[in-house]
Amino acid sequence: MLLDSLQSDLASAQKARDQIRVDTLRFLLGAVYSYQIDKYPPSAGESAGGLTDAEVLTIIAKQVKTHKESIEMFTVGKRQDLVDRETAELAILQSYLPAQMSDEEVRSKVKSIKESNPGADFGSLMKLAMAELKGKADGSLVANIIKEV
Repeated sequence: MLLDSLQSDLASAQKARDQIRVDTLRFLLGAVYSYQIDKYPPSAGESAGGLTDAEVLTIIAKQVKTHKESIEMFTVGKRQDLVDRETAELAILQSYLPAQMSDEEVRSKVKSIKESNPGADFGSLMKLAMAELKGKADGSLVANIIKEV
């Protein structure tokens, strides 16, 4: 399971004294545990449900998006030290996500979806495309391609 992998990677990073990896994984695991508590609140006599890999991947994707936004803001603010740290953390987080599709692969998928649904508006196309591409492509990339095509 992905959560077990994250926990063992944290232990390995602590032993290796890789502080950036330790900080990144601790922050990520904190977000995962927070989500788990929200979704499966502790109650008397019931055991907390386990998170699926898909739920953990969704949390990682949110963290990746947050780091990308932070990098943009720190770049605008001319804080190269923070850009470097966020970039290193982003690389660590992205290593846990499945491989992303290339722009051309996304473009061909969107074209086929648009051809099979003529007359569909942007929202409908986006919903169909993200159902097929979730986890494989960034939503903003899909939206931009839908607008282009």
